[in-house]
Amino acid sequence: MPKVSLTVNGRTVSAEVEGRTLLVQLLREKLGLTGTHVGCDTSQCGACVVHIDGKSVKSCTVLAVATDGANVTTIEGLANGNELHPMQAAFKEHHGLQCGFCTPGMVMSAVDLAKRNSNPSEHEVREWLEGNICRCTGYHNIVKAVQAGAKAMAGAKAAAD
Repeated sequence: MPKVSLTVNGRTVSAEVEGRTLLVQLLREKLGLTGTHVGCDTSQCGACVVHIDGKSVKSCTVLAVATDGANVTTIEGLANGNELHPMQAAFKEHHGLQCGFCTPGMVMSAVDLAKRNSNPSEHEVREWLEGNICRCTGYHNIVKAVQAGAKAMAGAKAAAD
């Protein structure tokens, strides 16, 4: 079996995987990072979104062996200890979740959008999240949360600079 080595949430990890193992399976089954959800098995729902080298990707569409040497961030890697990432805090504050199943993928997608656009319009947020399905909220509060999170991320970046 091939061996894959990558950095996940700042920690170097290695695992033997079958060539057909998906990244989502590696994360959940071998590494125990169950915040990345499997919702549809067809890459339609976005519950499995993670960052690979800083870009949001549906981890159910990527073979684990293709991530050898990559830097992967999952929902578990966003918070700083007990301090939520600004996007996570915005989802909490603006009630951008109900059952929570889609939330990790939504948050990971939203973080990528906010890095690219610190002030996205409602239309831009909705367009960006097209590949993420929520069966509970109707998206209104998710859009508000993403916009607030993007502003908070921009403010945190400006304060750090």
